[in-house]
Amino acid sequence: MDNKIIGHVNALETFGLVDGPGVRFVVFMQGCKMRCKYCHNPETWNLSGGEEWTAENLYNRAKRYKTYWKNNGGITVSGGEPLLQKEFVTEFFTLAKKDGIHTALDTSGQPFCENGDFEKLMSVTDLVILDLKEWNSEKHKALTGFGNENILAFAKWLSEHNKKMWIRHVLVPELTDDKASLKEMHDFISTLKTVEKTEILPYHTFGLAKWEKLGIPYPLENTPLPADEEIKTAKDIFV
Repeated sequence: MDNKIIGHVNALETFGLVDGPGVRFVVFMQGCKMRCKYCHNPETWNLSGGEEWTAENLYNRAKRYKTYWKNNGGITVSGGEPLLQKEFVTEFFTLAKKDGIHTALDTSGQPFCENGDFEKLMSVTDLVILDLKEWNSEKHKALTGFGNENILAFAKWLSEHNKKMWIRHVLVPELTDDKASLKEMHDFISTLKTVEKTEILPYHTFGLAKWEKLGIPYPLENTPLPADEEIKTAKDIFV
């Protein structure tokens, strides 16, 4: 009987430039329980969709592009939410680490559960790219469907276990741009020992057509894009 773990993958990107250091092979996993109001990949929500891969086959596909990664590129697994398929991602990253390839996990940190399976995944993960969506937990729940206590605990765990992090925050006018909240989030990040980079990502509507195609009402239809001055103000506080 074949007991190989099957991963459900939504999409692949062979020359990613914004999902970690250098040129990356990016895997977008299928499945996410969060329902972010500005999500640009709503087609990844369904846990049962996507294309089926074994870790070995996916790695064989990825390493075709190894010559383009040079000294600082590698593989990034994003989503959806890759923590929902952590056993598969662990197997995939283990193959990469045997060849000395840099691995990055792009996640919202939900669900985080400190156990053996999670620690195995972290042992083969070089960098965690973590989205911090909102500081206030009630607002976070209104924005995503979940509070953020678990996500902040995840960030603390990464710091305590010397795991390198990049932290990102999507700036949405009148939703995630509160100056006091940005300051509190900055102060929290300042307590973390392993943050290498922080970024403000301006809200965009590139995923709107996907919502419309899926027949899902877009909750931020009348939300403007952040102005340059708003972005600068947020960066001055956050970065």
